[in-house]
Amino acid sequence: MKLPLTALSCLLFLSACASSPRVADSVARVETGAAMTFILVRHAEKAADGSNDPPLTDAGRARAQALAQRLSPVPVIAVYTTAFQRTRQTATPTAQEHGLPLITYDAKQPATEFAALLRERHAGQTVLVVGHSNTVPDSAAALCACQVAPMSEAEYDRLTTVRVDASGRAVLEVGRQ
Repeated sequence: MKLPLTALSCLLFLSACASSPRVADSVARVETGAAMTFILVRHAEKAADGSNDPPLTDAGRARAQALAQRLSPVPVIAVYTTAFQRTRQTATPTAQEHGLPLITYDAKQPATEFAALLRERHAGQTVLVVGHSNTVPDSAAALCACQVAPMSEAEYDRLTTVRVDASGRAVLEVGRQ
């Protein structure tokens, strides 16, 4: 008789734990999709035409297409670029692949403000951000609250991903395109 009573007590205890507010809140955070993913890249190779707003080279256009193919299975819901044609040309194939417009952001906006805007607007979503060698590391650092290595003017293939879980913890991943 003691065994069934012990089993019943355990079941009651487990059911009380399952309905506790802390567990329910945790499940609700995950179900509302508070986890976020930010993919940050520098624009692809640019022409050396001496202008302030050069277009992409053939290699740059190929890199932009390769990025779109790589991100094709990823549920990207927003694509951010600066106003420069090299960032727009890098982002366009991915935006077209996902049927999305390009969203222009100010490259001179402080990285902390831009990161706060991204986190506020895109809870539970995956976002592509195309920037510059002097903006991508700062934006990534602001998103993850971590150290990010500087990017040289000759570096075009860095793929930086910041994953933020439902509790707000961020993980930085750096790879190559």
